Amino acid sequence: MSQFIESIKVEDQKIFLADLHQKRINDTFSHFGKSDPIDLQKIFKHLEHDEDGLYKLRLVYDLDKKIRTQMIPYAIPEIHTFQLVENNSYDYSFKFEDRKELDRMKMKSRAEEIIIVKNNHITDTSFSNLLFKKGKDWFTPTTYLLNGVQRQHLLKSKKIKETEITLQNLKDFSHFQLINAMNDFDDMFIYPIDKIVNLPGNEDYLDL
Repeated sequence: MSQFIESIKVEDQKIFLADLHQKRINDTFSHFGKSDPIDLQKIFKHLEHDEDGLYKLRLVYDLDKKIRTQMIPYAIPEIHTFQLVENNSYDYSFKFEDRKELDRMKMKSRAEEIIIVKNNHITDTSFSNLLFKKGKDWFTPTTYLLNGVQRQHLLKSKKIKETEITLQNLKDFSHFQLINAMNDFDDMFIYPIDKIVNLPGNEDYLDL
């Protein structure tokens, strides 16, 4: 049976974006024909965690409601190089624990992190959604692989906008940043667009 994962931010014993994590779990159960999803609030009540600082609550579950949890200290990763990789068939509509295909793409890359291109459109990295800066505004691709909770939150709060981002217009943006449940919008933690080592026009991007 497939297993799914939620990575939930816990900082100074406070849980973030719980409602969006719950909605994703509800949607997952509903899609696969199950009507009684896991209740995150019940899980949170039984967590034995009294440490301040930044933690990732890693929740692995299946549709029979078998659950494993881990509370892991978290630090934002420092990444130096990114590479565009093309994969027109990859589907990550649900947050499966199985990351074999993502790991395979990363292993074939020459950079520390990959940016997945699907049907000529920019999607996500192997572990995050993306934001791109043009002028003073930040945009996220309409062509995500997974509609992450942080992405939904930032769109709802109007801090970012959606737009079509392709190989052809990628150079119109000056900077980018990575967002996920653990990494919020942060105007101080951004990468120049030339951190992507194989921007179109510089060399061919990798086809996987």
